[in-house]
Amino acid sequence: MMEKTDLRYQAYVHILEEELLPAMGCTEPIAVAYAAALAREILGHMPERLEINVSGNILKNVKSVIVPNTGHLRGIAAAAAAGAAAGNAGAELEVIANVTPEQQEDIRRFLAACPIQVGVADTPQIFYIEILAYAGQDNSKVVISGYHTNVVRKEHNGEVLFQKEEAAAEMESPYDEKSLLTIEGILDFADCVDLDDVREVVQRQIDYNYRIALEGLQGNYGANIGSVLLKNYSDDVKIRAKAYAAAGSDARMNGCELPVVIVSGSGNQGMTASIPVIVYAKELGVDEDKMMRAVILSDLITVHQKSGIGRLSAYCGAISAGCGAGAAIAYLYGGGYEEISHTIVNALAIVSGVVCDGAKASCAAKIAAAVDAGILGYSMYQDGQQFWGGDGIVSKGVENTIRNVGQLAREGMKETDKEIIKIMLG
Repeated sequence: MMEKTDLRYQAYVHILEEELLPAMGCTEPIAVAYAAALAREILGHMPERLEINVSGNILKNVKSVIVPNTGHLRGIAAAAAAGAAAGNAGAELEVIANVTPEQQEDIRRFLAACPIQVGVADTPQIFYIEILAYAGQDNSKVVISGYHTNVVRKEHNGEVLFQKEEAAAEMESPYDEKSLLTIEGILDFADCVDLDDVREVVQRQIDYNYRIALEGLQGNYGANIGSVLLKNYSDDVKIRAKAYAAAGSDARMNGCELPVVIVSGSGNQGMTASIPVIVYAKELGVDEDKMMRAVILSDLITVHQKSGIGRLSAYCGAISAGCGAGAAIAYLYGGGYEEISHTIVNALAIVSGVVCDGAKASCAAKIAAAVDAGILGYSMYQDGQQFWGGDGIVSKGVENTIRNVGQLAREGMKETDKEIIKIMLG
């Protein structure tokens, strides 16, 4: 049993604190808005012109998604305009959470009046945002690299105000603690963690993410994948788990102004890791503590998988979260290490390789598929079925299979990522 003095215990608590952050809107456009708000703050005036240079993956993830609190504007220029005209840089990923209707009009006027040049940055960084703001003789520059709030450079009129070493080109996370994650350790932690050590951040995830799922089912967002599932399939917990998770993405990708709690820098992953687990916990009538432990398990399994893949790639991150959710569902049914490990391996064998072609309405359908694979992975175990080491990318042992998937996504899909970006920018 993991003790509080164990280095892993402290690391796992810290990972949850650092990962489970509230965010308003899809996190890549919000990071652009955050950079623009900082650039305006440093400039000291409202910008008269903006230059924005971003990595291909940022272009991919911002191109099609609606920026919340903008009146349904889309894209990098809209995200930057929102941050520059109405953003609160101090709020970081909630930079435009409190934009008023009057400020939405300010954003539209700014977008119409301010020339905004968007280009692809010449950088090996997968996650890179550079914004230069100009007003009269003054200028400012902000660079974010590696992950959404990692500001590595600030300049005013050519003077460097702040600089730190840029994230490594293949950096997936700012936290070395993630190397301590194992499925065995995560299960031990979920079983024994003093919930008061993590209750605030995990309860916020449960509350925020379930709320946006309900909004997605009640409203009209994107392709309404959640509603389609409930309308066209039998009403059982398996369908509800997929539908509620998809509905959260329906809403978030299509302009809903409710915040979510993210995992691995992604709201879709934060919802996929938590909402199906909440639905099953309610169905099974488990107490709130058991639900929280299951969500913790799902979150950390998601982070563990993503630490080998990277923040952004051609590999759909919802797959990792769907596998995490399947493992947590097995846990809710009383499953231990064997059940959870087989669930993860089975699920990864089914859906690894689903591509990420940016944030948009179809993410909800991919989430439904990821959750379905997680549930099927557990159902296979219950029926005594499994995929064996040597079956494709599956190796004997859950850690080896997770490692294989990380290699596939991080190395094998590099060229795929380039082709996706080329097609999207076509």
